[in-house]
Amino acid sequence: MRQSKLALTWGYIALFAISALFIIPFVWLVRSSLMDLSQIFTMPPQWIPKPFHWDNFHRALTVLPFGTFFANTFIIVVGVLVGTVATSSIAAFGFSRIRWKGRDAVFGILMSSMMLPAAVTLIPSFLGWKTIGFYDTYYPLVVPSFFGGGIFNIFLLRQFYLTIPKDFDEAAFVDGATYFQIYARIIMPLSRSVLIVVSLFSFLGTWNDFMGPLIYLKSDRLFTLALGLQMFQGTYNAQWDLLMAASAAVVLPCVVVFLVGQRYFLEGITLTGLKG
Repeated sequence: MRQSKLALTWGYIALFAISALFIIPFVWLVRSSLMDLSQIFTMPPQWIPKPFHWDNFHRALTVLPFGTFFANTFIIVVGVLVGTVATSSIAAFGFSRIRWKGRDAVFGILMSSMMLPAAVTLIPSFLGWKTIGFYDTYYPLVVPSFFGGGIFNIFLLRQFYLTIPKDFDEAAFVDGATYFQIYARIIMPLSRSVLIVVSLFSFLGTWNDFMGPLIYLKSDRLFTLALGLQMFQGTYNAQWDLLMAASAAVVLPCVVVFLVGQRYFLEGITLTGLKG
């Protein structure tokens, strides 16, 4: 009993130490956002701002049109969330609840595509969108989510759907239900937790996406938050105090979304398992 308590204590100490390593960058971001340039690079590091420069946030969010950047990012995020949840759930339903010839082979091929680096398809994708006239628009950033929603999301949902008893489908068929009715009235209501997980991943990935907007957007009026933050860094200097303040403001929605959805996140990951 004593050894188990000692092991548990050391386990908590190790977890605390690892957690501190992940929290330190966030703490550094927040303290830097409340300092001026001279305090940020003071050696040894000064962890508590003296004085607190709260005006950094006002200056950072007004020196550039961050209201426009927030609106642009929100539009893209909403479009991606709708497309991802709708199409990935339908695709996962087809791979888990409907039997058709070659189903497992097709799913295996799709899973193998996860091994393909994104850089390999970057140039062909860019040339394709530019050829059809969608360069400098939001279409390349939103439309792909309406074609499957990503193989990882399909895999995650499929694994969860496999844990739902097939007896539900058979009972629904006896009552005259169609596949779409089973999907909409049985599977979707039972999948709230894993759908929230997919939405959370999609939100964080889209909100923080830098490479996509950098490649496909040229006009300043279409810039997202990630591109807006880059504007604080010039060729020869950088406004680090304003950059840190703006970064803290941009990170805040991600923190809030995760805190609100963490219960569903843990539940969805736990229930998904590795069946199938």
